[in-house]
Amino acid sequence: MKKIIIIGILNIFLVSLFSLLFTNNAYSQTITQGIKEQLITNIASRVAQLRLVEKRGIIGTVTNATNTQITILDIQNNTRFVDVDELTKFSSPKLKTAYGISDITKGTTLGILGLYNKESRRILARFVNVVSVPIVVRGGVAAVDDKNFTVDIVTIDDKKLIIDIGYTTTTYSYTSSGGYIKSGFSKIKEGYSIITVGSLDPKNENKISATRVVIFPEIPYIQKTQSQNSSSQK
Repeated sequence: MKKIIIIGILNIFLVSLFSLLFTNNAYSQTITQGIKEQLITNIASRVAQLRLVEKRGIIGTVTNATNTQITILDIQNNTRFVDVDELTKFSSPKLKTAYGISDITKGTTLGILGLYNKESRRILARFVNVVSVPIVVRGGVAAVDDKNFTVDIVTIDDKKLIIDIGYTTTTYSYTSSGGYIKSGFSKIKEGYSIITVGSLDPKNENKISATRVVIFPEIPYIQKTQSQNSSSQK
């Protein structure tokens, strides 16, 4: 009798154990499947985000700036919106002190590298640098200052500018017989036609720091203008 009771208890215990094992196994499979589905969903979402975002760099002039956004006009005259956050790094080659979003003013030319969102068409900036875009001006030499190494020129649209010729300025002279030859400041004469490449002086909007100068001794700018005026009067 006791054996029968013991066998019965053992059967009940084994049935319960197997039931528990199978239940836990099914529950475990359900959890694992849920984790897999969530992982697949997360990966798909991340892939979709990566397809919308690409690294991009732009150059433009600031039209407005706040603590979280910079609005610029790029070289194609398109308005661009640039977002900044705590990871954005700012720099200006002309300043030795720290440079940040609060130092950016309207009219500043910036080079921006960041993450471009194709959907929102906005850039999340990672690097913001103040850049100097080369300016090219054509005109005639009106005066030469030998002491300060500057040249006064009149551009083709009658604007007067001061050209600062420094040690790093490369000067060339062009003639029909000799072509381009390396020249110097002493070869620049009043009345010569001139082409200057450089950057605006931040302290004087009418002054250009020249990086390259080309003079044309055979093309007197003033005489050329006078002859044009004479022709127009006829």
